Amino acid sequence: MVNPKAISLFCGAGGCSFGFKKAGYDVVYASDIDSKAIETYQTNFPNTFAEERDIATLDCSKLLNELSIRKGELDILIGGPPCQGFSTAGTRFWDDPRNQLLKEYVRCLEELQPKWFLMENVEGLLTTKNGEYLFEATKAFIELGYNVRIDKIYAHEYGVPQRRKRVFIVGNRLGLDFELPTPLNLASGKIYKNSSVTLNDAFINLPKPSMEVSSSLKYDLVEYSDLFKYFESKQGQISDHFHVPINGIQLERIKSLNPGNTMKDLPEHLQHESYKKRAFRRVMDGTPSEKRGGAPSGLKRLFGNQPCLTITSAATREFIHPFEDRTLTIRECARIQTFPDYFEFRGNQSQKIQQIGNAIPPLLAHVFAEHIKKRYGFEEIKNEDSGKLIGFSLSKASAMSPALQKTKRKLNQLKHTQLAEQLDLF
Repeated sequence: MVNPKAISLFCGAGGCSFGFKKAGYDVVYASDIDSKAIETYQTNFPNTFAEERDIATLDCSKLLNELSIRKGELDILIGGPPCQGFSTAGTRFWDDPRNQLLKEYVRCLEELQPKWFLMENVEGLLTTKNGEYLFEATKAFIELGYNVRIDKIYAHEYGVPQRRKRVFIVGNRLGLDFELPTPLNLASGKIYKNSSVTLNDAFINLPKPSMEVSSSLKYDLVEYSDLFKYFESKQGQISDHFHVPINGIQLERIKSLNPGNTMKDLPEHLQHESYKKRAFRRVMDGTPSEKRGGAPSGLKRLFGNQPCLTITSAATREFIHPFEDRTLTIRECARIQTFPDYFEFRGNQSQKIQQIGNAIPPLLAHVFAEHIKKRYGFEEIKNEDSGKLIGFSLSKASAMSPALQKTKRKLNQLKHTQLAEQLDLF
């Protein structure tokens, strides 16, 4: 059987691509504007045509010709534009330069006409500009003939050892109504943090980290569970597993933290000046992602028996190992994101952790890739041009914030308008 073909835009280091390749897809093209992310991608996916490129310069017709794929034959487009637009509403939406990445993404979707698309974004997308960004994006996808579903995904419900909340927008132009994958284990407890997968599971069999940046540690391979088969090192070696020596007041701070403690739990004389300034910051519900900044916790000791907090570019500076007095290593962060040990990252340390923090966890991507391929496939069942919003899930909580309620109303308006049009009420 021929493997389904995928193109990855805004591919980053390749977390989504890795999951799809593990599920039997051929990722035939990938692009990103980040040169070091592309270097990482090319290192780990030597058989994929990957290039550093601004999406605005991508000629999709030429690309399809080079790949010997006809318009409409591509099975799936994966990856999505960063949510950088916090735009004005109404008719000016698509003219706002801050929405350029979304506009170019819609252009590529129209020119490629893939059978499916999968777009991932940050949780803040749900409330950006009172839901206007999500509303306009969804409306554009529907107008291109796609049946669309929007869900807020909790990664630790799908086997990722991390409390990572993201928005997935998935669509097909095959005329299929569909559901997104059923979670493997429903999270429960306070803020839905309890899960069957934990940080301790992610760290299984890792050797002690080195104190040297350039070292490559050897370790004995063990049998991994199916859940963490991605961690296996083919060479029995592991890179990027080091930490710099910690001493002085920083070590004193770390030693004073118990699991779950943050800077606010430290005596005032140990609190960092920057934390004191940030501690009184308040972020209004609905504030755009780019203006939120980091949570004012500074250092935070993690729980080993719970999923990790969301891995970001600050993880190697602020996250403290559950029982060792040090910050996390780059490789530990990669494991928490479910990258395999043999996955090599390129760039300096800041660039590497940025790539890891920005990635879709490969294991999560794998779950979605398998679900689409095995349950629904890529055969068209009807030739209708019109798309529709099948459904959406914006939160696990029964009560919604005012900002999220506005988004819900906009999406319901979109669904009701579609229904009215179908019934010829206009």
